[in-house]
Amino acid sequence: MSTTEVRQAVQPDVGPAYIRAIAPYQAGKPIEELAREFGLDPATIVKLASNENPLGMPVSAQAAIGKAVAGLGRYPDPNGFDLKAALSSRYGVPADWITLGNGSNDLLELASLALLSPGASSVYSRYAFMVYRLATQARGARHIVVPAADYGHDLDAMFNAIDADTRLVFIANPNNPTGTFLAADQIARFLERVHVQYGDRVVVMLDEAYNEYLDPELRFDSARWVEQYPNLIVSRTFSKAYGLAGLRVGYALAQPALTDLLNRVRQPFNVNTLAQVAAIAALADQPFLEQSYQLNRAGKQQLVQAFNDLGLRYVPSYANFVLVHVGDAARINLALLRKGVIVRPVAGDGLPEWLRVSIGLESENQRFIQALQQVLAGE
Repeated sequence: MSTTEVRQAVQPDVGPAYIRAIAPYQAGKPIEELAREFGLDPATIVKLASNENPLGMPVSAQAAIGKAVAGLGRYPDPNGFDLKAALSSRYGVPADWITLGNGSNDLLELASLALLSPGASSVYSRYAFMVYRLATQARGARHIVVPAADYGHDLDAMFNAIDADTRLVFIANPNNPTGTFLAADQIARFLERVHVQYGDRVVVMLDEAYNEYLDPELRFDSARWVEQYPNLIVSRTFSKAYGLAGLRVGYALAQPALTDLLNRVRQPFNVNTLAQVAAIAALADQPFLEQSYQLNRAGKQQLVQAFNDLGLRYVPSYANFVLVHVGDAARINLALLRKGVIVRPVAGDGLPEWLRVSIGLESENQRFIQALQQVLAGE
């Protein structure tokens, strides 16, 4: 029997069935891949698919990386002492309440690895971040998927869905891919109900990857909730507003019992040296963060105005993207790709008639708008 025949013979039975059932995460199409696929000049392609900061990496972070390059022959600090110290100062929590991750995605995986297993369940909303589904599936745990309310989280329904085997509840705020938002009083009420009813048995993971894009009047200090609730994990990332997507660095805030669990399953060098020093610099760069917020606010209005002019329905967004209803999304997405514009189809999130459009520079937004107008006109 040939090697190929042996491989084909054993493949169906390799690994647990719940792992084989996973549909791998599909990231936004890279610019280089689209250029190869359609013979386009990469310089002419606009990518509005992955919710990246169109300003790129702040100069402060670039400078910090330059200084750290000489030390790359050694392993990174496995505990991220300096970054944790900076985060501790920013959020007013002890350093040992902080877990670092290879992006906040890593922290979602760590929470599922520490808390879920066959015989346990997680609760999440229908249109929430697909990694909640993937992380649950990877542990062989049961999915409790709660119907959405106006494309967002129905916290009352999520509370009522908690079962005897539930160990983890995922909440994305703002939510990806829909951009919806839950006000502070709604989350505070939910956290109180869960803790009173279930104590520390049910952990709530509050995923705040897009928090920095909220208008100032909507922001709240979730670190204070961490002090109040020992069953809460708050995760954030430097990939979005801070412009460090390619470096992959995120962090979680939780009380010591949960932090200890996360660190028991965390890889010791999961955040590299360059990511750590860049994150420290970016965290201190408030002018860049404010510029990112203002650019996003103006770009969001630019997209929303275009969707209104085109008579397209969209979900009001509190993040750095807008979910828009276009009907035959697969056809329209392909037509946009042929014009050198990359957006995000979300059929895998149960939204086959919608596209998620990241907010870019004004010129990038305009390029997308013009391409969409042409596609809808049949050009």
